[in-house]
Amino acid sequence: MSVLINNQKVKEFTLSNKNGMEVSFLNYGCIITKIIVPDRDGNFENVVLGFNDVKEYAHNPHYFGAIIGRFAGRIKKGEISLNGHLYSLKKNDGNNHLHGGETGFHQVFWKWKIIDNGVLFTHESPDGDQGYPGNLHINITYTLNDENEFSICYQGISDQPTLLNLTNHTYFNLSGNLKHNIKDHILTLKSDNYIELDDELLPTGMIKDVTNSTFDFREGKKIREGIELPNNQNIIAGYGYDHPFLLNKHNEPQIQLVEKGSGRVLSIQTNEKCVVVYSGTQLSEDNRLSNVNSTKYLGLCLETQGVPDAIHHSHFPQCILEANKLFTSSTTYGFSTDSH
Repeated sequence: MSVLINNQKVKEFTLSNKNGMEVSFLNYGCIITKIIVPDRDGNFENVVLGFNDVKEYAHNPHYFGAIIGRFAGRIKKGEISLNGHLYSLKKNDGNNHLHGGETGFHQVFWKWKIIDNGVLFTHESPDGDQGYPGNLHINITYTLNDENEFSICYQGISDQPTLLNLTNHTYFNLSGNLKHNIKDHILTLKSDNYIELDDELLPTGMIKDVTNSTFDFREGKKIREGIELPNNQNIIAGYGYDHPFLLNKHNEPQIQLVEKGSGRVLSIQTNEKCVVVYSGTQLSEDNRLSNVNSTKYLGLCLETQGVPDAIHHSHFPQCILEANKLFTSSTTYGFSTDSH
């Protein structure tokens, strides 16, 4: 493949295992372009949203498949205070900062190195990048094993105190090759609490009990329930979900997604404190994805990460990285099928 973005050559990698599973991704934004897995009848199909033409990732407003950083989610008014210093971040979502700014990690050409069963990506984010303090070194490792488990490992170290909250923004659709939307996907989430949002999709500071609400996925629930039986929070998110859920640490896997038609099952384990569930409510119809037009609810993001805007809510788990301390995080996506 010989494609240029911003006059730099894009390289695509494909990991495969003995079972025929494949994961493809780019050195640009560490963007995951395809994940090919079988359905219950052994048919191999793509289960993530991605562009037909790699060049289209140069303009990727929905962050398809990309690594997000330095900070996943919104930061109110693009302002943070660390150790008595006030920093102004790039505002790229109205009056707020979103997903690392205008040129966040999703638009970086990452250095790469082939490793056992995967690829190691590295990036140096300089002091002042998008307004953040500290020279930050980042490692992202993608690996695939023969148990159909794809893992992402994140590491970061800075020479100054800074904020760091990394995630991957892949949209999943287990129907295969985007045959159906995700409304009938069944999500199971080991979470007793979600975080309330305001009309700018910023945390209000309220941690809400999921009991007796459309946010209770502890026993499994179709995504469509939050669309067709919405409360005020679902309406704020565009008739769906764009919410952080605090994960219970005593349950693994903490997250499971099932699509009954294909029999595909996605099980996610992470050491992160939360997952942002985003039901693709802002997807526009002007993108061509895997031979279909992008539409609302075509994919579901399960963004394992720290809590958005935690810096402005002291009772939230914080995402502050102290100087010369190593940040580590990992998430594993396991694919299987059910028999009925």
